[in-house]
Amino acid sequence: MAWNEPGGNSNDKDPWGGRRGGGRQGPPDLDEALRKLQDNLNRLFGGRKRGGDDGAGGGKGGIGLLLIGFGVLAALWLYSAVYVVDEQEQAVILRFGKYYETVGPGLNLYLPPIDRKFQENVTRERAYSKQGQMLTEDENIIEVPLTVQYRVSNLQEFVLNVDQPEVSLQHATDSALRHVVGSTSMDQVLTEGREQMAIDVRERLQRFLDTYKTGITVTQVNIQSAAAPREVQEAFDDVIRAREDEQREKNQAEAYANGVIPEARGQAQRIVEDANGYREEVVARAQGETDRFSRLLAEYRKAPEVTRERLYLETMQDLLGNTSKVLITGEQGGNNLLYLPLDKMMEGRSAAAGSAAPSIQSGAAEAMPRINSDLQRDLRSRESR
Repeated sequence: MAWNEPGGNSNDKDPWGGRRGGGRQGPPDLDEALRKLQDNLNRLFGGRKRGGDDGAGGGKGGIGLLLIGFGVLAALWLYSAVYVVDEQEQAVILRFGKYYETVGPGLNLYLPPIDRKFQENVTRERAYSKQGQMLTEDENIIEVPLTVQYRVSNLQEFVLNVDQPEVSLQHATDSALRHVVGSTSMDQVLTEGREQMAIDVRERLQRFLDTYKTGITVTQVNIQSAAAPREVQEAFDDVIRAREDEQREKNQAEAYANGVIPEARGQAQRIVEDANGYREEVVARAQGETDRFSRLLAEYRKAPEVTRERLYLETMQDLLGNTSKVLITGEQGGNNLLYLPLDKMMEGRSAAAGSAAPSIQSGAAEAMPRINSDLQRDLRSRESR
């Protein structure tokens, strides 16, 4: 039967052990539990159990608890005050809110709560990416993605001068990028001008950060391929293809020019050299003829008759050496009529006129025996008559 059923003695079966008219009422006494805990601690640290006349022992137990508390607090303070700075890090210490020192690598100690410590990695490269629509110089809207790599170069300025230096970096990046893109045409942004744009953005951004004294150094700015908004992407693709066709045609024209111009220059140089050679030849021949005439005049003054005869013979030799000749052999007498085949000689001379000088000489040499044989045959026939 349950302890609280009707007809039963509920006081005898009360789970809290309560009885009417005396005894304990309700749950166990909290003060009694604390006294037991204090007695146990007193025995642990050499005190005596609480009793009617143990006031001195209770005082010693209270001092022991205070010592334990102070020891625990001292341990916690020492644990939080000792810190280690890595090789890649630095720490800035503020004492009473004012800059005190910058700590390098190693085991160090500061005094909280009067000191505050700010520890950062000053060698690691950090990155910040941004992408947004920009307005170019020729009033075109393009999307420009950008990545900024930076590091903390001055931890004191990074901690003290600006409340949120990395947020300031983002704002300065946005301002520098918009200024550079706004001063550049769309063709330069989309094609070969990205490298120069990245240099300009980095320089302008670093000037902003130096003015703010954020303690941040920008190491590199990378501008990825810019693109037009999706609504006009097809039109931009057509423009890019047209630009590529234009560049290809220019390259082909330059290749043709590079092939034709040197050849024309070579021909022109050859003509100039031929003209110079002809000029030198004519001048040299004229000078030689002049020198020859001067010497000949001196000889003529010494012996006019001999010189005149020699000149006549040389002139006839030159003339007859370049003309066709007919040799007639045999005795001629009486009224014999000499026949010369002038028609054949004229035919041979006209045929030889269209060929070179060697051909003329060889034709004349071949025609001479035939002419001589005809003349001899005609002379024999006349003598037989």
